Amino acid sequence: MDQVMTRKPHEMLAATLQEELEAVNTLIRTRMASEHAPRIPEVTAHLVEAGGKRLRPMLTLAAARMCGYEGDHHLKLAATVEFIHTATLLHDDVVDESAQRRGRPTANLLWDNKSSVLVGDYLFARSFQLMVETGSLRVLDILANASATIAEGEVLQMTAASNLKTDEDIYLQVVRGKTAALFSAATEVGGVIAGAPEEQVKALFAYGDALGIAFQIADDLLDYQGDSKATGKNVGDDFRERKLTLPVIKAVAQATEEERAFWMRTIEKGKQEDGDLDQALALMAKYKTLEATREDAYGWAAKARDALDALPDHEIRSMLRDLADYVVARLN
Repeated sequence: MDQVMTRKPHEMLAATLQEELEAVNTLIRTRMASEHAPRIPEVTAHLVEAGGKRLRPMLTLAAARMCGYEGDHHLKLAATVEFIHTATLLHDDVVDESAQRRGRPTANLLWDNKSSVLVGDYLFARSFQLMVETGSLRVLDILANASATIAEGEVLQMTAASNLKTDEDIYLQVVRGKTAALFSAATEVGGVIAGAPEEQVKALFAYGDALGIAFQIADDLLDYQGDSKATGKNVGDDFRERKLTLPVIKAVAQATEEERAFWMRTIEKGKQEDGDLDQALALMAKYKTLEATREDAYGWAAKARDALDALPDHEIRSMLRDLADYVVARLN
């Protein structure tokens, strides 16, 4: 009993959806095969089998079941969501020149950038094949829009990440692109395929959107105050990579002329010296931006919980509520 009580919300959700998740995993393995290019399954399997939580496809399955769906198209949509996610990770690692993902070497490091980009393209194409098989134009519209928003968010991040003019509105736009767009599409299509009433479909979108934003803000905050063993990142990686995330954006907004010159040198120009990270953390402490960022994350998690009120009374609804809490509980 104690073991059940200590399970994390996403683990509870995975246990509840176990049969469907296994069917999705089988579908993923089948569809990532390639008769003519064996490198495709090699590269894809490296990332897909790396032990991710499968959170996004789980959200699709959860939304469909909560809305009473009894068919099997939600399995294809869950696989679609995972393919889109995996494709973006393959492309991201090339753009960011990353060497590690989920504690393992990235595909671009093990193979090369060309393989990562082209296999990512293949997965995008596979995802659209799966969408079409559901026969729902609305589902196709939602996931096509999400794919465009993700790409748009990545391009915006390239120009905004080291620009001190980036404010909280632009940051939110980037976060909606890189994270929240796929969360909200994942939940929304689950409701659409189940034929849920429009009010419930809108609630599912709102839940996924707010959950994705809370998730990303929490991740950005943990970069400055997290346990590197738990997060898999070193404290201050975003600072070293000159990424303007919310804690820094809030500090820049309140900076004196001298402090702004510091941010200009370290973030915009990338001229970092020993002791700069400590100075950055001191400025964030001065303006209490880590605390303010934490409050923002809690606020978005609360919006996610509130959105669930419009959905059917179901054990999965309780798990989704707990999931919203868990996303920000990491900050305690």
